[in-house]
Amino acid sequence: MNLFDSLQIRDITFRNRIAVSPMCEYSCEDGFANDWHLVHLGSRAVGGAGAVLTEAIAVLPEGRISPGDLGIWKDAHLEKLAHIVHFLNHHGAVAGTQLAHAGFKASTSVPWLKPGQSVPVSEGGWRPIYSSTSRGFTPESIQPEALTPEGIARVTTAFADGARRSLEAGFQLIEIHGAHGYLVHQFLSPLVNTRTDQYGGTFENRTRLLREIISAVRNVWPERLPLWLRISSSDWTEGGWTIEDSVALAKQVKPLGVDLIDSSSGGIVPSAKIPLGPGYQTAFAERIRREAGILTGAVGMITSPEQAQHIIATGQADLVLLARELLRDPYWPLRAAHVLKQNTPWPKQYERAKW
Repeated sequence: MNLFDSLQIRDITFRNRIAVSPMCEYSCEDGFANDWHLVHLGSRAVGGAGAVLTEAIAVLPEGRISPGDLGIWKDAHLEKLAHIVHFLNHHGAVAGTQLAHAGFKASTSVPWLKPGQSVPVSEGGWRPIYSSTSRGFTPESIQPEALTPEGIARVTTAFADGARRSLEAGFQLIEIHGAHGYLVHQFLSPLVNTRTDQYGGTFENRTRLLREIISAVRNVWPERLPLWLRISSSDWTEGGWTIEDSVALAKQVKPLGVDLIDSSSGGIVPSAKIPLGPGYQTAFAERIRREAGILTGAVGMITSPEQAQHIIATGQADLVLLARELLRDPYWPLRAAHVLKQNTPWPKQYERAKW
């Protein structure tokens, strides 16, 4: 396999194995996309990425990380999203949404205003919800409200509605966000899930909400279209979620219709000691791919064309997801193709600058 080989998942062909990882832009009002998102996401499609995913897009208003997050909880959101999808598709990228609910990490300020601080209700914030008994991500966070069974059902329905709206907007790919300490991860991790009902305790119970969400999404998301799942492959904390749990989860969700595991890590507790470094999460993708027999994506400090090519060529993952490197250079895929001596098409408007 090579970085610029196409990848077929169900009926969708990705032109290469480079995906734009979801990155929050904190630039919305009431969940609506705007011209910033068109230019931000559109530039990465023009730049040659095979898939372009939106930032985490909230399925409920209280599921936003901040008041500036994208939303898909009402039909009115779809017009601008559909315009963006049309542009991405026109320039050869598969357009995807990352459906999300922030759980107890919701209702925070946008990072350039009050980094990491909760937003009081008086300033446009709201009380977040949580998998278990009330506790915040940090002592300074707004104390969340524990989810009732009725609340769980509402969340599951909201993910399905988000999938239906994604389809109406023209997206061809959905990723369910089950990582980074957000709501689904709060159910998965024994560090924070202290429920005593059918959603807590055993591995089977802690994965129940995610499995119900996947089934609800697949009920409305066509069989012909791919479904990805982002997970935190490790909590990096003793007593937390492990890579062994991630392999077991991948084996559970593959028969439910998940096609690829996007293998990230961390985010459930602020005290985790994460050994950051180039490709520090790639081993998770490799192990899940090998032991669960499912496609995986590698993400995290992947910066050079040679590094990305090595990950794909050695079978550590089936694609790479880039985030900050694509903020630095939206045209990284075109540059990578040149470095790796691959002949890849350029937009006709830019061909006069081709090497």
